[in-house]
Formats: sequence, C-alpha cells, structure tokens
Amino acid sequence: MHVLAQDQLRLDAAGVDYALLALYFVFVLGVGFMARRSVSDSLDFFLSGRSLPAWVTGIAFVAANLGAIEIIGMSANGAKYGMPTMHYFWIGAVPAMLFLALVMMPFYYGSKVRSVPEFMLFRFGRPAHLVNGISFAAAQILIAGVNLFLLASIVNVLLGWPLWVSLLVAAAIVLTYTALGGLSAAIYNEVLQFFVIVAALLPLTYVGLHKVGGWDGLVQKVSASPGGAEQLSAWPGNELTGFGDSFLSVLGIVFGLGFVLAFGYWTTNFVEVQRAMASKSMSAAQRTPIIGAFPKLLIPFVVVIPGMIAGVSVSEMVALKAGESPGVDYNDAMLLLMRDLLPNGILGVALAGLLASFMAGMAANLSAFNTVFTYDIWQSYVVKDRPDRYYLKMGPWVTVGATAGAVGTAFIASGYENLMDYLQQLFSFFNAPLFATFILGMFWKRMTPTAGWVGLVLGTASAVVVFLLSEAGVIALSGQGASFVGAGAAFVVDIAVSVVISLMTRPKPDEQLVGLVYSLTPKESLKASSTGEDAGWYRKPWLLAGIVLAITVVMNIVFG
Repeated sequence: MHVLAQDQLRLDAAGVDYALLALYFVFVLGVGFMARRSVSDSLDFFLSGRSLPAWVTGIAFVAANLGAIEIIGMSANGAKYGMPTMHYFWIGAVPAMLFLALVMMPFYYGSKVRSVPEFMLFRFGRPAHLVNGISFAAAQILIAGVNLFLLASIVNVLLGWPLWVSLLVAAAIVLTYTALGGLSAAIYNEVLQFFVIVAALLPLTYVGLHKVGGWDGLVQKVSASPGGAEQLSAWPGNELTGFGDSFLSVLGIVFGLGFVLAFGYWTTNFVEVQRAMASKSMSAAQRTPIIGAFPKLLIPFVVVIPGMIAGVSVSEMVALKAGESPGVDYNDAMLLLMRDLLPNGILGVALAGLLASFMAGMAANLSAFNTVFTYDIWQSYVVKDRPDRYYLKMGPWVTVGATAGAVGTAFIASGYENLMDYLQQLFSFFNAPLFATFILGMFWKRMTPTAGWVGLVLGTASAVVVFLLSEAGVIALSGQGASFVGAGAAFVVDIAVSVVISLMTRPKPDEQLVGLVYSLTPKESLKASSTGEDAGWYRKPWLLAGIVLAITVVMNIVFG
C-alpha cells in the first residue's frame, strides 16, 4: 500500500476515539477467553465441536471474507472503475456460494472430513493430499500477510506508530484470541466484527451521499469525471478486465471471475468451508453460505459506493483520476473519505471497523492454517498416531508459527502497489486448479488418484506461466485480466491433463468412492434433515438459495 505523508492523512483522533478502540479490543480478547472454556479436544479447537448454529456460522462465513482486501481493495476499485466492481460480489461470489451450499456441503459435511485436503486424501490418496495441504498452507500464510500488512499500514498512517510496532501489536492481538479459543474464538469474533464493520461503514456511506447531493448528485458527478458514465453500469466492464472487446470482457467476467476464480475460491477454500463445517447439522452447514450470501449482496453498497464517492469528492482522488500525481493511490480512497467526513466518536467506530475487518481476515487465515497444518501435514506425515491431547496442545504453537510467517509475508505484500492484483494472482495459482480437480473427481468416478495430483501440479504451473508472461509483457492485459486468463488456463489444463492421465491409469474401486463421488452416493445421505431444529420453510436450503438468486438477478438488471 502506498503510505501517505503523515500529515496528509493523519486522522485527528481524540480521547473518545481511543476509548472506543480500547473497548473494542477488550471485547475481542474477552471472546477468546470465553471460547477457551469450551475447548476440551482437538475437534473443539479446530472445528468448534461441530456445534454452532447456522446464523452464527453464516455471519462468520461472510465476515471471514470481509478482510483488508474487501474494504480497502473494493473501495479502491470503486473509486477507479465504479459499478463494474459489483461483479466481485454478484458474479464473483454469490452464485459460487449457493453452489457450495447446495452441491458441495453435503459431501464435505456428510463425509465428516476435518478439512478440504482430507477430502482430497479420501478421494485421490496421499500424493494429492500432500500437494493440496502444502499449497493451501502456503496460500494462507501469504494472504494473512496481506491482511496484516494493511492493518499495520492503517495504524501507522492514522495513529503515527512505526510500521514494525503496528505490525507486531496487530499480530499479537489476533494471535492471542485465536491461540486461546481456536475456531470458536475466531468465529464469534467474526460475528462481532461483522456488526462493527457495518456500524462503521453505514454512516460513512450516508454522510458521503449527503455530501455529493444524494444518488442523483453522485450520478452527475461520476458522469462528469474521467471515465464518465461507463462507471455507472456494471456491464460490460471493459476497464476492469482490460479487454477492449465487450464480448471478451463479458466472457472474462463470467468464465474467468464468475466461474473459475469464484467457484474455485468459495467451494474449495477451507477458510470459508471451515465455518460451515463448524455448524451443528447438515441443514445448518448448507444454510451457512446462503445466510452469508444475503449480506454479501448488500456489502458493495457500503464498500464500493463510498469508493465512488471518494473518487468525485476527495480532492486527492479527483486529482488522481485526472492523471495528476497527488501522492496518494486508489487504496487510500476509504481512508481519505473518513478523514474528510467523520467527526470524533464516529471516527473511533470507523477505526474499530477497519481494524475489525483486517483482524477478521487474518484470524480466518490463521484458524484454517492451524487445522490443515496440524491434521493434514503434521499428523499425517511428520508425527503420527499420538493421543488427541498432543495435537490439541500443538494448536496454539502452530498459531504462533503461522503469525510469525504472516509477519514475514507482510513484507512481500508491501512490495505490491495494487494488492487486489496480488490477491487475484494467488487465487489463480491455488484455487482455480483445485476447483478443476474437485469438480471432475466429484462427478466422474473414473478419475484416478494419479490424475488428482498431476492435474493439480500442472494446472498450478500453467497459471504461474501466464503470470510470468504477463509480467514480461508478452500478454498485455491491464486490470485483473491476467489473473482471469491465468485462472482459466489453470482450469482447462488441469481438466485436460486429468482426463488423459485417468484414461491411462487405474481408478479406485467403486466401493471406496461412496460418499465422495456423486453417482455412487445414496441420495438420502445427501439430504438435510427438515425436522426438529431444522424444521420450517425458512430453513429450507433450496428455497433460501432461490430467493438469493432472484435478488442477484434483479441487482444485475438494475445496475447493469
């Protein structure tokens, strides 16, 4: 992130703001200590004992994704591109969340696996399991570093603390509550953080719209700004994708972002899946992503819209859009708007909201890393067959190691001016090929264990090749176009390689694939209960998903 000159952005925080921040941190650490009481074995620490209600896991599901990139990155995209940024929510999230709920969760929850790599172990065997476990663990440390770096940058710029002090203090707080209470502490704090984030962003959006003359005023100002009226409609989104041709741009958004990247992220990313797997029943597990989809539809209105407001009302952003060099970049849009609009007191809530978003993202990465490293790497390949107590005691120490790793990768993140590009590249490396392996293995029983790991490795390699060609200028795409192409390449290569190798090698016998392949799994075992705590029309996953999908279509029509 471009760190601004101290006097340019320093917020005039008063005693009331610091008091609100201190109160927030007391609550966060208190949740960690309370969650510790319920931890008696490793399942409690890593998966909350599969005991949480759907509304808790649903809010945590969306809050785990509401990290630094969502707040800073999407408001930056809003300031730069306008409405096409909505695609990251309505095309690049909600359909995939519904697919996870209705199709994937019955397999995950029904097979009682403890992690996504463990599902890979049952379906494809140890080589695919190890490849997936290592790549996932590496991705979590890299992404946690992004959240930590942004959090430290904000504290540094707003409050004046040195960057290294900010980094260590932020890491220490997240480490404390995650190490104390495991996943339960992370999830309950994510619920708290979700409401703090909304309480911070709603007033900012309201005051910002008032400043520019309401929605009509915003439309007029955006139409008159560089980029013009194209920023007011989501489609075809040429500026966002970097494609000059509208058809290719729509294809890139729908296939690259909406299918490969989005489905790859939401359906195989254990950070998200872990929240659903912590719920108390199959029905609750299916409802978790759907409940999360409702706020996900509305979040762009308090993230993207403030970015658009900043782009036409904050003097530095107006100058930046006009091609000048005011000493800021688009990542600063949300902070500059806060500086201009928020009085003391409300400013403290907004600061707490920003810190909450970054901490929620980092805690989600740490808790998922804990589970995968302990179960899928350490227990499976390093120290086997120890009592459960041994692995429970390891949890906090793994958290400490992961936090130290995140401090290191935060410095890698500091070298990137556009963190959204960095994140999308990581997703194209790690999530896109994994989704191809998953989807083929789940619906094609002939796919073999050898194809499982070779397809993953070569799919990832193809995404890396596209990235290197883009960096070298051989593939000339601006925006996030290179990561969309890389994700598409990873998916296609993985599928093609897996099919060829499967036809050349021996598959597992059918009896070993029950519960792991759709056609071999009894349909009753994939159905959620509709009695007792799961009774009522408002708890039916398919009906809820239909409502969300209808709202998504309407949103795309209205803002398209």
